[in-house]
Order: sequence, then structure tokens, then C-alpha cells
Amino acid sequence: MRDGDTPDPRDGPRAAISWFLRTDNGVVLFFREMLSSALAVALVGLVLFAASGLWPPLVAVESGSMDPHLKKGDLVFVMEEHRFAPDAAYTDTGVVTYTDGKDVGYTKFHSYGDVVVYERDGRNNSTPVIHRARFWVNESENWYGKADPAYLDPAWDNCEELPNCPAPNSGFVTKGDANPLYDQVWGISKPVHPTWIQGTAEFRVPWLGWIRLIASGQSPTLALLDAGHVVDPATATTGVTSTNATASNATASNATAVENIPATTTTAAATMPTATVSPVSASETTAEEGVGAPRSASSRPGTPSAA
Repeated sequence: MRDGDTPDPRDGPRAAISWFLRTDNGVVLFFREMLSSALAVALVGLVLFAASGLWPPLVAVESGSMDPHLKKGDLVFVMEEHRFAPDAAYTDTGVVTYTDGKDVGYTKFHSYGDVVVYERDGRNNSTPVIHRARFWVNESENWYGKADPAYLDPAWDNCEELPNCPAPNSGFVTKGDANPLYDQVWGISKPVHPTWIQGTAEFRVPWLGWIRLIASGQSPTLALLDAGHVVDPATATTGVTSTNATASNATASNATAVENIPATTTTAAATMPTATVSPVSASETTAEEGVGAPRSASSRPGTPSAA
């Protein structure tokens, strides 16, 4: 070293590295702190990737259809669905449905079954959806008898009137915990084929997702979003825009902002009364969801109450 502030090139690279790590030079100190922070972030990312099998392993929830179990602004850790798959998973999908989870007591986010992140209709350029897997249907299956009537429009009396019935492909019927209808009858997606699933949600960190949402231009307000417009909960007496039961689809973004799904995707959804946000309860109906028990038109519930 020529002095305490600069390294002597004749001392070789080892001396230069030692100087870089020990000097109090202001400029070097700034870059050293930046480098150490970047390395720390990279290390955390590698650990999360090793645990999840996905990159990026974190998604930000952009709307409220999984309330109260996943909230807008939550940061959710997602894991590849086959990694550490539970015994209750449906065949080799790595995913436990609500129906099977109820049978064995398997829960995630305070309800039965896995919460999955999936691509709508398998479109890899679509905004990912984060909803709960309710039950499995086979291609061409009449799944009307499997469905919980609480999550169907009372006007639908049979498979012919039910959207996506018979099933156009094998896959999971899914639903947002706060939504009044299944995704497959609301026009959000066909039955979710296993190849469309990006992973299963494992745990959430409240509020941290807002960092990315705000960066993408969203505001942390309690306003409801319906077809991209702010809705006043006090005047939302028709449709499906009651507080915590928005028609917007709970969407997840790999570090990107995402759009809401309109309430008027289907005619039936557009005319649905204000939906309740009561917790899921299969015992309130005469047919157990996913089992396919027979039911009559009189067993369908009436208009759900407003939340």
C-alpha cells in the first residue's frame, strides 16, 4: 500500500480486495454497502427458490376475493405443488381439494384444501389467479350433482344450464373464499387442469405485497373494484359487489400488478343478488360438495343475504 487511502497496484489483487473490504473511503463504503445488500437479497432469494422450486416464489394478492383468509396487499409464498405433496393430494396432482381436505382434516388458510395459483384456461400470458381448489371433475363429466348449490345461481336446474358443464376438460373446480360462485360458472376459467397450476400458496405476510402494488400504481384503499370502477359499498345493493364479496378475482402477480375480473362475465353473474361473505359451510346444503349426492330443485338455497 502506498498510503491508507489507495491500494498500490504492485501489491496485487489480494491487497486491493483487502483494501476494498477495510477502507473507510466514502465512495468505496457506499458501493460496499450496496454490494452487501444485493448479496443478502440474492442469498434470501436462493433460499426461497430452493425451498419452493419456483421463481419468483412470492406473489402479491391484488384483490379481495379470498377474504378473510388472504387479503389484498398480502405477500404470499408459493411452492411447486408436487414438492412435499400431502398424502391427501388428488392422484399425482399434488393438490388437496376442499372435499378431500374435509375428509382428512387438511387445512390451508383456515379452510379445507389447497389454495392454488393457476393460469386462466392455461394461457401463460394471463394474470395468475389465486383461489381454493374445491373438487375434481373429469372431462365430459356432469358435475352438477357434485357442486354445492350455495355457489350456483338458483336459476340453474341442470347441467345443460350450468356453464362449463359437462366439463370441457379434466381439472379442479375452484372458487375464491369470498366469492359467491365457482370460477367455472363465473367465466373466470374452465376446470383448472393440473398443467395450468403454478404452485400452492403456503403462507402469507400481511401488507408487504403493497410495496409492489403501490409501485405498479395501486392505492391502499378499502374501495371495492368492479369491472375496473370504484364502487361505494353503501350503494352496492344489487349484483355481487357487497363488502368483502367483490366479483373481482383474487389475482396474484409475480412482482407485477394485476387487473380485476368484471362481475358481468356471465349473464347469471350479472343478475346475482348481493352475496353473503359467510364462511364456507357444506352442512347448510342437502348435497355435500364434491360427492355428487342427488338433490332436487327445492334443495337450492334462496337469495343469500347481504354481508
